[in-house]
Amino acid sequence: MIKNDKWIKQMAAQKSLIVPFEEKLINKSEETYVLSYGLSSYGYDIRLSEKEFWTFRHIPGSVVDPKNFNPKNLEKTDLITDLNGSKYFILPAHSYGLGVAVEKLNIPENISCLAIGKSTYARCGIIANTTPAEPGWIGHLTLEFSNSSGADCRIYANEGIVQLLFFEGEPCEVTYAQRTGKYQNQTEKVTIAKV
Repeated sequence: MIKNDKWIKQMAAQKSLIVPFEEKLINKSEETYVLSYGLSSYGYDIRLSEKEFWTFRHIPGSVVDPKNFNPKNLEKTDLITDLNGSKYFILPAHSYGLGVAVEKLNIPENISCLAIGKSTYARCGIIANTTPAEPGWIGHLTLEFSNSSGADCRIYANEGIVQLLFFEGEPCEVTYAQRTGKYQNQTEKVTIAKV
């Protein structure tokens, strides 16, 4: 069963489900509109950290290998501030980027969480990969984005980037924490592919 706003708020207060936590959907900061983040009816919109954003670059003769990932295939993207004070990264046309969530998650042992794309970005050609956080997982999610459009696109820092959906199930036999998953306890830093 998908969990609602009352459950998310209660778990955030009691079990540190999401830190920091916003009790309502925020869409304005001072006098500037922002891409919404915070609690919604059946989910929670998390923000993209301004700490780092990486895009893939082509290195002639190299192939990206998830079993032996070469960090040289990534290029750090500069954080830009516009005249309104909004901070953003540029995701070039037909490219792929990695960022990290501001919020730290602490997923209960009977909950599975999915991060899905926001429609505002989808309408600009930005596809957020569906990213799971398994029962018992703790950390800052590394987030993956594809720009399927033919134009460069702004990806805003400190604003809503993906929505989390929480699903309750029967308790599993072995949680992500118990099996010492390789992506456990991620900091607010992009984590590259590991085996």
